[in-house]
Amino acid sequence: MTEESVEFLYALGRSDLIVGVSVYAVRPPEVLNHPVISAFTHANIKKIIDLKPDLVIGFSDIQKDIARDLIGEGINVYISNQRSLEEILSYLWGLGHLIGEVQKTKEFILKLQNKMEWAALKASKFKKHPRVYIEEWDEPKIAGIRWFSELVELCGGIDIFKERSHSGSKALERFVNNEEVVSGNPDIILGCWCGKKVDICSIKNRPNYSNISAVKNGQVIELPPEIFLQPGPAPILDGIDQLLSIFSDYQTK
Repeated sequence: MTEESVEFLYALGRSDLIVGVSVYAVRPPEVLNHPVISAFTHANIKKIIDLKPDLVIGFSDIQKDIARDLIGEGINVYISNQRSLEEILSYLWGLGHLIGEVQKTKEFILKLQNKMEWAALKASKFKKHPRVYIEEWDEPKIAGIRWFSELVELCGGIDIFKERSHSGSKALERFVNNEEVVSGNPDIILGCWCGKKVDICSIKNRPNYSNISAVKNGQVIELPPEIFLQPGPAPILDGIDQLLSIFSDYQTK
């Protein structure tokens, strides 16, 4: 019922274990060949039961009601709540052991750790470190979740709402308003809305946003949620490259 477990199983060469996926699972493209059994806030309980899974994997407190219904049907359920880059690695470690692929998991996690170390080295050479506003949703405005915030800082940016991103696990703890964003004066705005396309024009036209450096300099950028809002391999494997490219270009502004 979540994307990161699907991508991880494919990375380990164990897609044979997958009998159904979330509608939001799109990586790798072969995922589209699997039956769709859920969105994020709801699932087709009957369809899941008919597939006779040994285990249903989900993510976050948002899926707690689905988990309750499945448990009520006698199905094994594992709901994780990873929020940081460290917790993502821990989650993958646990899932890899759960399916008996210890060595492959070690090698894959080492690959992710090496990518993170490489990113930190590249970022350390930047002369300018842009102030960044991560927007995960527009109404209400939600600042970036912790792993996204950590990724931005790993790649050389400064998250203007870092404290809020690290403060808790629930979205309501990351609510921000226009006045706070304007006051933070980010050099770059990263829009990454879960489930819909970012409306860059609407962001630029918000009250007083014309005074923000990011808007003045055309640095309002849309990022793909299937990469950055997935608490699994994608933010590290592909998200790092995108952020380093953006922050590298900023050096010439």
